[in-house]
Amino acid sequence: MKRLIYLISPNKIHNNFYDDLNKVLSVKNVKFFQLRLKKVKKNKIIKIAREIKKITKKYKVKLIINDHPDISKIINADGCHLGQNDSKIIIAKNYLKKKIIGVTCHNSKSFAKIAVQNKVDYLAFGSFGKSKLKPNAKKADLNILKWAKRNIKKPIVAIGGINNLNYKKFIKFGAKYIAISSYIWDNPKLKPEIAIRKFK
Repeated sequence: MKRLIYLISPNKIHNNFYDDLNKVLSVKNVKFFQLRLKKVKKNKIIKIAREIKKITKKYKVKLIINDHPDISKIINADGCHLGQNDSKIIIAKNYLKKKIIGVTCHNSKSFAKIAVQNKVDYLAFGSFGKSKLKPNAKKADLNILKWAKRNIKKPIVAIGGINNLNYKKFIKFGAKYIAISSYIWDNPKLKPEIAIRKFK
């Protein structure tokens, strides 16, 4: 099965999360797992990340740390994801050497071009819909994916409001990976390991 999912963690890591993650990754359609904890102290993120790394390693999933190149280095994660106002790409690149660096480009061609000049490994565009994870995220237009597919030779991740009914549209428009979070971790109808199977 082709791994097309870029899975983002829930905002809070509960005790049963590790068990759920094990089941979800065992489906083998996840390529990246991003640990994104906004209001958590660094030492706690490090502790959580170490636990998660045991699971991602087992299923050959790339572990990406959001916002913190230093944590990424400390736990020897596979890479780091940066927003437009996180530490600059070049600094993170030099610091993390050959690790994966991904950047959020929202709906902006100029952000994308700068990211490519700085040799990032993938670009994320969005938000394409209402997202519980980022309620105030800037809106993106599907045409940015078309443009990126034509003009950028790096993998593209689509993010925001993606679910089992609309994900194929994003792939068709040019995304190589789809980023999902709420549909898996916050789904009122489906357990995480059932929800993840909806993406083939």
